[in-house]
Amino acid sequence: KYDGERNSEGERHGRGKAYLPNGDTYDGEYERGFRSGQGTYRFRNGACYTGEYLQNKKHGRGIFFYPDGSKYEGDWVNDQRHGYGEYTYANGDTYTGEWFNNNRHGQGTYVYKDTGSKYVGGWVNGNQEGQAELIHLNHRFKGKFLNGNPVGRGKYIFDIGCEQHGEYIQSEQDKGEGEEEEEPSLLVAPKWKASEITKLTLWTPHGENPPSPREGSLHSLLEVPSEVFSPARDAGEEDEESREEEENKDQEDQGEE
Repeated sequence: KYDGERNSEGERHGRGKAYLPNGDTYDGEYERGFRSGQGTYRFRNGACYTGEYLQNKKHGRGIFFYPDGSKYEGDWVNDQRHGYGEYTYANGDTYTGEWFNNNRHGQGTYVYKDTGSKYVGGWVNGNQEGQAELIHLNHRFKGKFLNGNPVGRGKYIFDIGCEQHGEYIQSEQDKGEGEEEEEPSLLVAPKWKASEITKLTLWTPHGENPPSPREGSLHSLLEVPSEVFSPARDAGEEDEESREEEENKDQEDQGEE
């Protein structure tokens, strides 16, 4: 069912409201039979999109409210989160930054609600990757990430006015007695290996060599917490691909009476 304006050729054109066979509704602008312009699409599962359309696709700026309570507000291209936007997850975490084909990709900031920790830096296909800072309550780590884990050289900067330099080393899980040697080793979380403690410096992990330790500096003065990082949680995006495809895909309403 469609209530609204049409052009001389009988196509939906202008403002109108469509009631789709599956229970979804669209209230907004049409152009030559397609949803184009501003509109609101309500899904029968409780999801709702309000924003711009182009030829039946979410395209431009828009807000999507998901059934689990999560929300995305930002740029869309061809029905996908693409460009710049903010995602508020069901658990209260937030990501603000760049998107590419529905994935966090580029530069962005992820804030963990439970701890207040914040990851600021690069992302590749939804994973923390590249140069970044992981900021905690009284210290922060500055270095490089790969697949959600810190790797290589970096430094911890403490609010008391000093730094701990070192590197994250990837190790393999030890095989138990009787396990087959031919089986590939399992990678475990990388371990932090401290090298020196200094006063605050301008050195970053991009540099060739870290500064020399200050006289009298003691590794025992600082202890890096065991939980120094955690990968971003896709709360609210479980089975995202199937949900986007099955539940949150706008239904075609072209040609319906």
